[in-house]
Amino acid sequence: MSDRLNRIGVAQLGFIRRTGRWAEDAWRALGMPRTWAPQVIPQMRRLGVDSIPIAIFLAVFTGIVLALLASYIFTGAVPLYFVGALVAKTIMMELGPVLTGMALAGRVGANIAAELGTMKVTEQVDALETLAVDVHAYLVVPRTIAATVMFPVITAMAIAVGVVSGWITATNLLDLSTQEFFKGVRQFYQFKDAWFGLVKSASFGCAIAIMGSLTGLRTQGGAEGVGRSTTRAVVLGCEAILVLDAFWALVLL
Repeated sequence: MSDRLNRIGVAQLGFIRRTGRWAEDAWRALGMPRTWAPQVIPQMRRLGVDSIPIAIFLAVFTGIVLALLASYIFTGAVPLYFVGALVAKTIMMELGPVLTGMALAGRVGANIAAELGTMKVTEQVDALETLAVDVHAYLVVPRTIAATVMFPVITAMAIAVGVVSGWITATNLLDLSTQEFFKGVRQFYQFKDAWFGLVKSASFGCAIAIMGSLTGLRTQGGAEGVGRSTTRAVVLGCEAILVLDAFWALVLL
């Protein structure tokens, strides 16, 4: 029993030390804007703008399914205009940020981990260190800032498309008029509904970029190691999204 407790204590101390080193590296890297600032805009395009099509595709079908599901749930129980309330609030507060984050964890997290992992196993990271370039400032910070800034933008677009998709579905496939749909949206809308999802999405982007970057920089074992790091980055990113989703619900709601 004592040996097991000792192992747990050693593991906890190791985690605390690694977290402290990461925080120290991050603070030092943020103090080098000349290194990371020129990389931010290109990373915003690669990680953000190029991810818009998949987010829009996901939002379209999310809105369609929610409208049909709400109609099925509410049939004979409550007025049908509640469809608009359910579609808008669910997409804005939960499904828009979370589903978009999950999809982008696969695209953005895998992209970062594979790119940095390849640089690690081909010794490009070592070459940067030899040239006295701070690896975290040059590789990690611009990707993290770009993801943190662009995820709320992508999520806002996905939310808008999802609500419009649900409205089109409700007015064409359900016995619901435009006035009734938006009556439900207006009746239950609160200002928190909009910014709550955007705050979550910013934290999702930051977590996904950090997980992908740290996993990529720890890659070992050639091409096989890159594959393992890519898979691990996606899994860790999805887990981080679920944990942060619960955290923000407890803190802000």
